[in-house]
Amino acid sequence: MPGRLFPFGGHDSIKISKFAVPSNFPLWRRAAGGGARATQTMAESTEIRGASLGEIALVFLKLGTIAFGGPAAHLAMMEEEFVRRRHWITHAEFLDRMAAANLIPGPSSTEVAIFVGQLKRGWRGLIVAGCCFIIPAAVIVSVIAWAYVRFGSLPKAEGVLYAIKPAVVAIVIQALGKLGRTGLKTIPLAVIAVLAVVLNVLGVSPVLVLVFAGVISASVLTMQNRLVSAVGLQKVPGLPKVVGGAMAVAAMGAAFPVGLLRLFLSFLKVGSVVFGSGYVLLAFLQTEFVERLHWLTEKQLIDAVAVGQFTPGPLFTTATFIGYVVAGWMGAMVATVGIFLPGFVLVAASGPLLPRVRRSAVAAAALDGVVAASLALMAVVAWQLGKASIVDWATLSVFAVSLIALLRFRVNSAWVVAAAAAVGWVMR
Repeated sequence: MPGRLFPFGGHDSIKISKFAVPSNFPLWRRAAGGGARATQTMAESTEIRGASLGEIALVFLKLGTIAFGGPAAHLAMMEEEFVRRRHWITHAEFLDRMAAANLIPGPSSTEVAIFVGQLKRGWRGLIVAGCCFIIPAAVIVSVIAWAYVRFGSLPKAEGVLYAIKPAVVAIVIQALGKLGRTGLKTIPLAVIAVLAVVLNVLGVSPVLVLVFAGVISASVLTMQNRLVSAVGLQKVPGLPKVVGGAMAVAAMGAAFPVGLLRLFLSFLKVGSVVFGSGYVLLAFLQTEFVERLHWLTEKQLIDAVAVGQFTPGPLFTTATFIGYVVAGWMGAMVATVGIFLPGFVLVAASGPLLPRVRRSAVAAAALDGVVAASLALMAVVAWQLGKASIVDWATLSVFAVSLIALLRFRVNSAWVVAAAAAVGWVMR
């Protein structure tokens, strides 16, 4: 186990989280016959370390600076930092928040970051974690946008990305191995994960896949235990969507002249309704800024999405690039706030409901199904990224060395990404 980057003082002694997930209890009972092993399992499942606002800020600033590769890679790095290395949250808590982030609009990895901050330090942690994860990428994208407007083209980054991508695939595989042991703990959940992969390959929307998984998992439990009431199941996921829908309607109904306010409302609308991958975001941006408002050309839009792809942090910083192209530095800031604000609001609304969900047997089963489907979709992304990035012996070598470093020597993923970037820079 690598040493922590930010050692805790004596006041940060291990304590029980008030948001500990009760759904781990069956795991403890199965291990109960193991004596000391059972005690160790219970401790690992429920005991977490405290974190100050300063520590939260530093860790998320680091992740926002080195988290290349999209949401799957971001989640893999967060799992390593918060579950395995720092013991800030349990695997079950991480999986629950990953599932919840997939059920609400907005950038899923950023929303997981906000969830973690909320879990550790309440609303202050929520703001600090989200902002510190977003700001590094937003600053980098703004600088690139400045160069783009000034010189008329994007800086070359193919060499660095050439080696980073296969390293990111290795990071995602490592995370899937650890998360799968917690998230796919029964045969029905494993079957649901397989069905989720099949549905995704057939072109079913990721949101519908997650809903299907939750319904099937809850139905299996209901049939097994002959439960007749689903306590609060429909109310919990509905609230965030109602909030998001209200924000979207408010933004769509406003008829303001072109300017910073209109830019903010346009991105507020996009951030309130977009589910899924960056390609879904591309479709919304095409409709809003190219076809409807005529603020961008198609080439500028493709360049904006490309910048979001090859810079660290959330892909939604594409909005930062567009904001700068449309209205300079102030436009970059307004667009960034607009597209990320719904995520903060939706996490704040749904975060306190997760412990209540876990106390309901049927709702907890539905969430377990969503977790299983989320892991399946993450595996699909890893496969697609692997096919696109491991294209020759050099990238295969980077992937293999990265996987060995992560699994055998437990090297921090940040060092793996940094080493891969250096190799790519030299090779290209």
